Amino acid sequence: MAKIAVFDSGLGSLSIIKEIQKIMKSDIVYFADQKNYPYGTKSQAQMASIIKKTISMLEEKFTPDIIVVASNTPSLMLNLQKGKIIDVKPPLKLAKQKTKSKKIGILATKSSVNSKGLENYVKENKIPKSYEIFKINGTNLVDLVESGKFLNNKNYCKKIIKKSLEEYIIAKKIDTITLSSTHLLFLKKLLQKEFPEVQFVDPGNIVAKKIFSKIKNKKSKRNSLKIFTSGNTINFKNKLNKMGIKNKINYLST
Repeated sequence: MAKIAVFDSGLGSLSIIKEIQKIMKSDIVYFADQKNYPYGTKSQAQMASIIKKTISMLEEKFTPDIIVVASNTPSLMLNLQKGKIIDVKPPLKLAKQKTKSKKIGILATKSSVNSKGLENYVKENKIPKSYEIFKINGTNLVDLVESGKFLNNKNYCKKIIKKSLEEYIIAKKIDTITLSSTHLLFLKKLLQKEFPEVQFVDPGNIVAKKIFSKIKNKKSKRNSLKIFTSGNTINFKNKLNKMGIKNKINYLST
């Protein structure tokens, strides 16, 4: 029986959980660390403290086989991927395969865009000099998801999406953008509708396959999902209900 703990600062983890459940049956503990939302504006020192405490708490309470840090911000700012920890980083290799204009946008949070970690990650991927990489601050798009506006105010979301990306896509001729925040996967359909000429690449399936390769011998007979939040349980339950998720929400503090 495979037990997987998945966490980020809110709703982003759900996009990764959805991909995991597509390819394997597992027992998942989902922790939405809403008390510390947003991760995307935190300093490296703040992020290190939050992630260390959260991982220790999940280890102690649930002893999972895998812990998924389902947020690009700490994954880029900190050195996390070791042992049972899996992080989520921009799918740059996939974007490189898909682009025709050789102009790639990395849509991420403010902290990620400004981090040395993202700079190093681009270098590690050995992107040829003939390619141009544009780092785009998408913190306001992450807020559209966490606030729930992506569910009940799609016209407003379209305006913000257009305002945030139009200049880059038209002026820089970007044809491929990585959704480098797990929150952004919830906006994929809206993004594609607004900019049908652009390929929006998400990391969900890549992460799910990585998890499967580690625990394929421990597959569960059925899917189970336990949900915890460090924020207001009633508010969080209301958001999840609108998404069709009726699970019980438990309070959990780091």
